[in-house]
Parts: sequence; structure tokens; C-alpha cells
Amino acid sequence: MTLSIVVPVHNSAEILPELWRQIEQAVRPLAEYELIMVDDGSLDTSWEVLTQLSGEAGGRIRAVQLTRNYGQHNALLCGIRLARFPVVLTLDDDLQHPPDEIPKLLHKLEEGYDVVYGTDPQGQHGFLRNLASRITKLALQSAMGAQIARQVSAFRAFRTPLRGAFDLYRSPLVSIDVLLTWATTRFASVPVRTNPRLVGRSGYSFRKLVAHALNMMTGFSILPLQLASLVGFAFTVFGLGILLFVLIRYFLQGDSVPGFPFMASIIAIFSGVQLFALGVIGEYLARMHFRIMDRPPYTIRRTSPDLPQSP
Repeated sequence: MTLSIVVPVHNSAEILPELWRQIEQAVRPLAEYELIMVDDGSLDTSWEVLTQLSGEAGGRIRAVQLTRNYGQHNALLCGIRLARFPVVLTLDDDLQHPPDEIPKLLHKLEEGYDVVYGTDPQGQHGFLRNLASRITKLALQSAMGAQIARQVSAFRAFRTPLRGAFDLYRSPLVSIDVLLTWATTRFASVPVRTNPRLVGRSGYSFRKLVAHALNMMTGFSILPLQLASLVGFAFTVFGLGILLFVLIRYFLQGDSVPGFPFMASIIAIFSGVQLFALGVIGEYLARMHFRIMDRPPYTIRRTSPDLPQSP
């Protein structure tokens, strides 16, 4: 088997040599491979460490530096487009997904699946982080339209030809997992061990994960628009019910419903629904605006060694 391993790197200079050592130890006896490490706008010495490792690895490490921090999925897209081998495997740079679990994903892939995720059934984050992860996976399920969304992780293996389904994708909003659903429905997952983070802290806070979930729902799904339509229909029925109540009261008792608070409450409810619907439409218009601007998902500054650059 030949394998392209893609790792997005952000401020991980301290851990990169150990990451390389563990990947080499786990994968070298198993397959011929290349390691594509994409520096996503690191502010530390990650690029210097990557160029040093690239020189020491005898051609097995291909380092790429982006012009700024574009985001994890954008960096992954860059590395995936540069992959040369029939299978691509992605993992984070923090060693929470241990490289010695890679064979589990590859063996499952050989059963005929196109995409395999390595999933930790326990979860090792705090309450807010776990809550945000669940929200993100619910958003993914809406965008992907597949149950496998609940098992999605950054530790994934898939067949390289799948990227043909999103070769022309150029939006700055990227979700690798959603893009993979454009090419296949043959997903699977395997349980894997997750280690504690050795150095630093995760860049995904509760706020960032929730923002990521909202971006996915408005960027790759029409669920919010459907929800706005459903809420609008529900309150239309509610308004007709109020009108019916007022008419029945008038004909039975000869007077209308008294009180300013009643009318003010009804007006406030309907105004809130209208603003909610306008907000959802505004989010979609913003996504369309960004796509019309044709902003690239990433821009490569330099590579080590020199690589042919892709769009």
C-alpha cells in the first residue's frame, strides 16, 4: 500500500519531531508513504522545524507554508490536493490521535469502504467542549445527510480519487467531511485510542466550535431556511388561531379582547419571527457574497522541497 499522510500544523514546533518519529515508527514497516505537513500560519518556529525535518527525512516529508492562518480544514484541503498516493490519511499535529492506530483505519478501508474515521467512544474534553462537539456533529449531520456524522473526527482515511468531486471547490468556507459526501456514501468508523495532549492547548474553544457549526449549517445545508419556513408557518397558524379567538369572543360576548399588553405581546412575537427569518436569509446572502468574491480557500507561500502548486 502507498499512503499520503496530511497533517495541518499550527504553533506546534515543540511536538513536530516526536510526531515525525512516531509516524515513521508506525507506518514505515506497513507502507510506502509521504508526509505532507501544512503550516497554517504558525507564529512560532514550526516552519523552521518543518524545513529541518524535510531535509532529514530523505524526501518522505513535504512541507508547505500558507501565507496566513486559513483554518484547519483549509490547510487539509491544500495537503489533500498535493497528495500523490492512492490513499490519504489525515490527523492532527498534537498526537492525541496516536500514529500506531493508523493500521486500524487502513484495514477497515480495505473492506471496501471509501472513507473511514477513527473515533474515540469516550471523549476526553470538558463539558462545554463536549457540548460544542455534539452541536458541531449535529450540524455536520444536517450538512452531510449521513448518520456517520456522529462518528466524524480529524483522524480519517479515504481514497484519493474522491477528491475529484471537489477539485474545483474554491470557497473560503471548507469542511472536508462535507466535501467527501459529494463523492461517496460508503463511510465507516473504527474505535481508536485518544491520548492526552502533550503540549499546549487546543485551538478549538466552545465559541469557535459553535461558530464552526453555524458556518457549516449555513454554508452546506438548507436546514436553517427550512427551520425559518417552519417557524413562519407555525406562527401563521398561531395568528389565525388568535383571530378566530377574537372573532368568537366578539360574537359570543359582544366585545373584543381588552388590554394593550395582549396586543403588544402578539406584535413582539411576530416581529421576532420576522427578524429571525431575515437573519437566516442574511446569513445565506453573506455566504453567497463570499463565494462571488472568489476568495481562495488557501494560498501557498513556499514549500520544502519545491512542489508544484495547485489552486
